[in-house]
Amino acid sequence: MLGSMSQNPSEPVVPAPGGTGQGDGPAPRAPRRGLDRSGPLDLGDKVQLSDAKGRLHTITLKPGGEFHTHRGVLRHDQLIGAEDGTTVTDNHGTPYQALRPLYSDYMLSMPRGAAIIYPKDSAQILMWGDIFPGARVLEAGVGSGGLTTALLRAVGPEGSVHSIERREDFAEVARENVETYFGATHPAWDLTIGDFQDVAPTLAPEGPAVDRVVLDMLAPWECIDAAAEVLVSGGVFLAYVATVTQLSRTAEALRDHGEFTEPSAWESFVRPWHLEGLAVRPEHRMNAHTGFLLTARRTAHGTTAMTRVTRPAPGSRDEAELTHPDNEGFGGGVEEWGPEDIGERGVAPRKIKRALRDIRQGRDR
Repeated sequence: MLGSMSQNPSEPVVPAPGGTGQGDGPAPRAPRRGLDRSGPLDLGDKVQLSDAKGRLHTITLKPGGEFHTHRGVLRHDQLIGAEDGTTVTDNHGTPYQALRPLYSDYMLSMPRGAAIIYPKDSAQILMWGDIFPGARVLEAGVGSGGLTTALLRAVGPEGSVHSIERREDFAEVARENVETYFGATHPAWDLTIGDFQDVAPTLAPEGPAVDRVVLDMLAPWECIDAAAEVLVSGGVFLAYVATVTQLSRTAEALRDHGEFTEPSAWESFVRPWHLEGLAVRPEHRMNAHTGFLLTARRTAHGTTAMTRVTRPAPGSRDEAELTHPDNEGFGGGVEEWGPEDIGERGVAPRKIKRALRDIRQGRDR
């Protein structure tokens, strides 16, 4: 069952000592601390060091720790107890700005197996999915845990997030990334291995018990019935898909169900700007298409949604055209899709192993 818990996930978890100190065993490990905190820098905090050219280096503060580059050595003791945002210099005078990483920094740099939902899309998911403090969110397609982290931050200690993932290896990477971000197992998060259609109904045996459903998967149209079963009246259904055919097929499935409002879909582009004196212009590169977002509201259970009155282009709603096998993905065809149908490459097992290694080593790096 989805539930709410109020324990503070940002409290540090102090592991058993790994040794007695310098020279007679492994160096003592710093306590694991979450990234959602402020105040002076302390043992176990991740710190992002930026040099004069904007190059970034992330370290974890440890007793007696040192950060080495070809320019010199910076001792962790110089940062422990300092204010967030302070400037320090190494033994050769090279300056660094020290700041705790933001959520966006962590999401873009975290080790991953599956592709992540980028900050520009996760931000819109929180807004247009209306993820509020205390919300009960059901997520499917956990990937590497980037969106899961954003959802957990948004629902707060009184809310809950239940994630469903078909692949156990992806789930393991996501679990490690989420625990690294929060510094411990998050008390408001549950993770289940399985298919959404099978797992979702078991979470609400006594009736609808989910405020929001967020899907990031290959075929979200196959999950419409299960999502409708667990969503409360007025709840929000949101899907993130990569291709136009996925978008069209999901929208038609929502309409065919009959108890969802008219779906709304969009994509977003983010264009950074270069700011240097009078040279103010767009950057040469931008964050363009990453995926489509689609939302719809659950009507009152047993109530048919109103049909929007439109003036469609001739043939756009022709039943014979919509259901023709040649229009697979746009309403036609009933075959199950595989990753190859949208050009998705498989994730090699060695990539998963490398991601898990990088996450675990990065906690103390």
